[in-house]
Amino acid sequence: MTRIGIDINGVLRDTVGKFTQLYEKHLIDSDQESFMGETYQIDMSGNTELIGEEIKNFEYKKISEVTSLEMDKHFSFRNKEELFSFMYEEYAMELFGHAPSTEMTSFNTLNDFYINYRDNNEILIVSNEIGKSKPSSLFFLSKFGCLLEKIIFFSEVTKTNMWNNVDILLTADPSLLLDQPVGKKIIKYNTNYNKHIESEYEISSLSEFNEIIKTLT
Repeated sequence: MTRIGIDINGVLRDTVGKFTQLYEKHLIDSDQESFMGETYQIDMSGNTELIGEEIKNFEYKKISEVTSLEMDKHFSFRNKEELFSFMYEEYAMELFGHAPSTEMTSFNTLNDFYINYRDNNEILIVSNEIGKSKPSSLFFLSKFGCLLEKIIFFSEVTKTNMWNNVDILLTADPSLLLDQPVGKKIIKYNTNYNKHIESEYEISSLSEFNEIIKTLT
């Protein structure tokens, strides 16, 4: 029995598109006076000293088009911690739970694929998730009516365990595409942020997945 893994981000969920929308709404378009106004500290004698010059001069902006998943290269953040907080604390449900599917028919196609192939294959969802993104992603899958029973959430630490559970992986993630273990097959789902990576098998729509799997199983 062939084990077929299907990644969430980039394949089923338009995470990058939702990230861009949230960043523009909550950071670029919001009133930034609370971030960029002058800040003072008062000493015991009542003297004031201007502080936060770095904060005052900081500007939230889109730096470039998203050509990688290193989001702080494409959107300005004060540091990695602020990026992490934005994604996995403040807006985790909005980002990972309420993002749209990559295609209008993504989950109809996925569920049809599952019904057609489940008798002779094990079909599972995989996703690189951290903290609050896990329950948010479960909500996302439930919201779109995903029929698959098995879901594997993994991190950089547990990535090996994910690979041990799949024979074929459909993913858009550049780090997974570049780290293909011996004996595993990868199908690349084409996106703007992985176009620089070559893959033996690739698709641009989930509707093409069925035909490739026929040749691999």
